[in-house]
Amino acid sequence: MLLATDLDGTFLAGDPQDRLSLYQTIAAHPEIRLAYVTGRSLEAVLPLLADPTLPHPDYIISDVGASFTHGDSLQPLHPLQSQVDQLWPGESQVASALEGFDLERQDVPQVRRCSYFCSPEQAADPALREAADALGCDLLYSADRYLDFLPRGVNKGSSLAALAAHLGLDEDQVLTAGDTLNDLSMLNGRFKGVCVGASEPGLLEATQAYSRILHAQRPGCGGILEAFAHFGFLGEHGIAALQPQTAQPGKAELVMVYHRLPYEEHRVNGVLQRRRPTSPNGIIPTLLSFFGDGRPGSWVAWAVDDDNGEAFETHTTVDAERYPKLTAARVALSKEEVDIFYKRFSKEAFWPTLHTFWERAVFNEDDWQVYLKVNRSFAERTALEAAEGATVWLHDYNLWMVPGYLRELRPDLRIAFFHHTYFPSADVFNVLPWRRQIIGSLLQCDSIGFHIPRQVENFVDAARGVTPLETVSRQNCAPRFVTYGCAVGLERMTTAVSTGSRVVRLEANPVGLDIDRVRAALDDPKIREMMARLRQELASIKLILSVERLDYTKGTLEKVQAFERLLEENPELQGKVTLVCVCVPAAKEMTIYDALQAQIEQAVGRINGRFARVGWTPLQFFFRSLPFEEVSAWYGMADVMWITPLRDGLNLVAKEFVAAQGLLGGRGVLVLSEFAGAAAELKGALLTNPHDPMDLAQTCYLALNMPKAEAQARLRELFDIVTHHDIRRWGEDCLAGVSAPAEAPLSAVLEQAS
Repeated sequence: MLLATDLDGTFLAGDPQDRLSLYQTIAAHPEIRLAYVTGRSLEAVLPLLADPTLPHPDYIISDVGASFTHGDSLQPLHPLQSQVDQLWPGESQVASALEGFDLERQDVPQVRRCSYFCSPEQAADPALREAADALGCDLLYSADRYLDFLPRGVNKGSSLAALAAHLGLDEDQVLTAGDTLNDLSMLNGRFKGVCVGASEPGLLEATQAYSRILHAQRPGCGGILEAFAHFGFLGEHGIAALQPQTAQPGKAELVMVYHRLPYEEHRVNGVLQRRRPTSPNGIIPTLLSFFGDGRPGSWVAWAVDDDNGEAFETHTTVDAERYPKLTAARVALSKEEVDIFYKRFSKEAFWPTLHTFWERAVFNEDDWQVYLKVNRSFAERTALEAAEGATVWLHDYNLWMVPGYLRELRPDLRIAFFHHTYFPSADVFNVLPWRRQIIGSLLQCDSIGFHIPRQVENFVDAARGVTPLETVSRQNCAPRFVTYGCAVGLERMTTAVSTGSRVVRLEANPVGLDIDRVRAALDDPKIREMMARLRQELASIKLILSVERLDYTKGTLEKVQAFERLLEENPELQGKVTLVCVCVPAAKEMTIYDALQAQIEQAVGRINGRFARVGWTPLQFFFRSLPFEEVSAWYGMADVMWITPLRDGLNLVAKEFVAAQGLLGGRGVLVLSEFAGAAAELKGALLTNPHDPMDLAQTCYLALNMPKAEAQARLRELFDIVTHHDIRRWGEDCLAGVSAPAEAPLSAVLEQAS
């Protein structure tokens, strides 16, 4: 069968449960072909195609019947489109012919039609009809206000009849649905049809005598469901399928969804063993801290199913002592899926684009399909874990498509998303071939969090290129954030938008630090001993410290080259400063960093070969991961922390350094890239432009020679920020964004914002 439906007031309207029932019925029955038949233009329909909760149409008849489009390719449907094109005189010809009629052109996208605002008196002017006849056009006047010039003989009904004939469909295989007089041409009794509840009285009156037209009681999708039953479409099985097929609720009130497990898995002599994470990635212990007070919940993440004959464990404990009520819900992925989803696709397509290195991006449709499959698996597992009305907290770009799938499976859930990586401007983000699907999925969330206002506004700009958004509320960024003082500063930001069906709250909330974790590391007797040893070794040397992962976004090579310039231009520093770089290498499978590592190693060798002398090595480079406790000791001993990413979402290392220095009563100076998100938050840091080699060297020199009083004052300001906006406050603020009901009325949000 073919369901041919109007959009506004019909397919996009009705009770939420009726909408869910209809949409799921269409999804469950591939034999149902769907056609949008609308007065909108194709351009105005495109935002709907980005909504993952809406069934994707097979065909689109837009512009009141003047445009035929394939739903998948969005290409014209020939020969039907060619036949209409031959009837249309052209937009400029119509506009020129109407210049003397004092009509206001509607400022909406339109093709092969011209639409005007028109009073009843103007519409009665015979000269309008004469002008239309001279152009070979039909006039369509509706709602005592809207006047359309259309190709002769073209309307919703004629175009639907042409599509049905093109598809070889019998008239009884077509169900039409509408709610206004604009839909009368396809509700003329030729096909089976339904005037949904709350239809325009004129439409009900005009179709009263048609035996093949049902006047339904329920509005929107509910009326279409009534028509399915009334006309016997899909039979007994189809009627049964009209009930919403949502997943059964689980027990977790808070579900954390992250791509990695909160522990590391290793096989030792064939036995799977778990241990605490050794990665420098600080976000895992940060998220774990939300369950430290015994809060019940689930942590959804992938685990490799190596198909070794053992039954796959879907659930495990995390740490029975520290997190007694937290369960790890493992999503089974093959090693190949992990390699494609994370190590290849996410890092080769999304990571470079997000960090504005789009020229490095590689887009592969087959990999995208694996990404979708993995995201669907995450959504299905999450739907089974979450209790009724629970909060689901999703994290980062690896799981962009989960909100769309999850909203369909569990419309009752409150969905929060936090974007840990940088979110670029629209002109960069739009490079992604799948930007519409990604934005459509994210807009299914109740709250979306980013580190800083600049990233929020970048998202809003990208989203506006996909779908119409109404700004609900805005606020000033100061005093919380830097406005004009750095490359990522901003004066005002959007805090809520409406999609028409959902209010989405937007948060600028930099990830906080677990201060207790740093304190515990510094209190360790072994670390105290290590710091005492370092203090002796560096007695006459100023220590510049750098800690980061191996990645072209981190600016490591640029920093090493700037250090060479620093020593070259300031010979008095030779023998008196040492740069210690801790650079965590990438996984062996991620070969995209091999060339970068070779360049860095060559630069390190050149600098040490050029400047080293007996008893002094200018640059110590550690290409390995160090335990957090050891890194904390280095933090405590550093005179300058040199963090120079070319682009970074935030940078927690900067906060770890500040915490360590503050807890020890130090006066180390933080030199921070103004392209790191933390630059908009950490007032007191010396900002530097990592794209400018001279500025990198000069700012580092300034930090090395900063007066003691200024260094102490800057550190006090930084330490106050880091301790006040800690991990607990960050989490509470993030989750507060979804504390209101997911479908909060727009009026309530406006009242709250005021």
